[in-house]
Amino acid sequence: MNQPTPAIVAQAGVKRLPRLALLLFCLAYILPGFLGRVPWKYNDITTFGYMAELARGATDWWQPTLGGLRPEVDALLPYWLGAWAMQLAPSWMAPDLAARVPFMLLLALTLMATWYGTYYLARSPKAQPVAFAFGGEAQPTDYARAIADAALLAFIACLGLAQLAHETTPALTQLCFTALLFYATAALPYRQWTPGISAAVALLGLTLSGAAFMALALGLGSACLYLLTTASDSSDAARNKARALAMVALCIACAALATVLDLWRWRIQLPQATLGQWRGLGKLFLWFTWPAWPLALWTLWRWRRQLVSARFSGLHLWLPVGFVAVASAATLTTSAADRSLLLALPALAALAAFALPTLSRSVGALIDWFTLIFFTGWALVIWVIWIAMQTGVPAQPAANVARLAPGFVPSFSILSFVIAVCATLAWLWLVKWRVGRHQKAIWKSVVLPAGGVALNWLLLLTLMLPLLDFARSYAPMVRQVTAALPLSPGCVATLGLSRSQLAAFKFHGALELQTLDAGSPCQWLIADIGTVSRRADITQSSDWLLRRALGHPAERKDSLHLYERQP
Repeated sequence: MNQPTPAIVAQAGVKRLPRLALLLFCLAYILPGFLGRVPWKYNDITTFGYMAELARGATDWWQPTLGGLRPEVDALLPYWLGAWAMQLAPSWMAPDLAARVPFMLLLALTLMATWYGTYYLARSPKAQPVAFAFGGEAQPTDYARAIADAALLAFIACLGLAQLAHETTPALTQLCFTALLFYATAALPYRQWTPGISAAVALLGLTLSGAAFMALALGLGSACLYLLTTASDSSDAARNKARALAMVALCIACAALATVLDLWRWRIQLPQATLGQWRGLGKLFLWFTWPAWPLALWTLWRWRRQLVSARFSGLHLWLPVGFVAVASAATLTTSAADRSLLLALPALAALAAFALPTLSRSVGALIDWFTLIFFTGWALVIWVIWIAMQTGVPAQPAANVARLAPGFVPSFSILSFVIAVCATLAWLWLVKWRVGRHQKAIWKSVVLPAGGVALNWLLLLTLMLPLLDFARSYAPMVRQVTAALPLSPGCVATLGLSRSQLAAFKFHGALELQTLDAGSPCQWLIADIGTVSRRADITQSSDWLLRRALGHPAERKDSLHLYERQP
């Protein structure tokens, strides 16, 4: 027995979100975070360090190293993309900006794949709203477009997306190819070549981005969904089997590639049975996926009859559920929980979008008021802190900044100020538009969450960017070290430095670094305090004289010792 759909939507409820407005909104979300900043610690600068080594030919393309260390993530493609971009960039472009260009495009592709994947899921006959007795229900194409708009807005609204999606790390490439596979699996019943090529690219990209197990799990899961989907006739069943076999073949090819390139690494780490660890994972799921997860749970409740019916209800529910389940399992069993949970966001946003046609007015109003208070409050906090840094009034926020970031000198940028003012005015206009009683579009309930995230992210990356660069980069620490060195120090030995610190000294300090060994000719040594304390040949030797103890002004754990070799 076919269960009726819970979606009741009139044609007036699928009003189209203006394409120009949607495009400008996406650009306003993508560009801040990629432009105008320096590489941040820790994963951002580390990945850039490997890219820079590849670009200047200092390491092997198939086994990249930085200071003799292999990457923590067994990926190749993210480093290749950044290195190729640096090699092709014009001379006037900074190398770190050049390395971010392909990642801007990857984030744009992620947004497109999320929109089109949700669009094709909403085109499914089982996802359509109830047909009215006298007509007037939403047309299939218009309904699918409105649901896709809502999914894209819900995706951007997820709090965990902002930082990780704007870093040049393997996490962003994995997110992009996961979203691309999500689109390909949803669109294959409607198109052949574009989704087929997208599936191949997505599985290959996931494999080369350090997520071979994820590629295998998602690919085989998608194949199972095609086999389980109820077919309308024998020819449709045959096509589903062909799609499943093609997906399995792609998975086998990617598994063989991962074996040849030695990209298989066992990273399963079951969480310990401690209350603190489980509480931490619970908090991560709550804030990282907000506000998509409450809407997704509401979708599962309102569409539960389709989920548990005797006849398999198709891809529009089970496909996003499967993707979220795989990413959630990886979150619970890997050390990089946030980067694993990131891969669930495109499918989770699609699930959240299907909740909107079933929301009551009171629930929609609750979402609006909570969002309005939450994001307006944070925007006000950012403005107050910025004013305090510029004028010293109010005194307490200025004192807090001086205490947390000693040595930071505020600066004023007219361009950043104008952009921040325009973004704030746009937010006020959006709030005024949303509270209008005439708005009937089903995507209206996620406009304020998405706009609020975009506003606060843009304010942080304009007004607060100098402070963020000071606190979240190694540049202040590197300046301290280079100021203590002579103008031409020659090679500098290192001991116990992390990958991110090595990359920072190469980029910000342009130092020629060498790992300390018995035959090292270097006159200077930069050593991690924790490591050097265990080396009696350094601390008790007359060959090395401690010159200075250095560290990051805003990060006490980044503490270093600078030694000079004695004649």
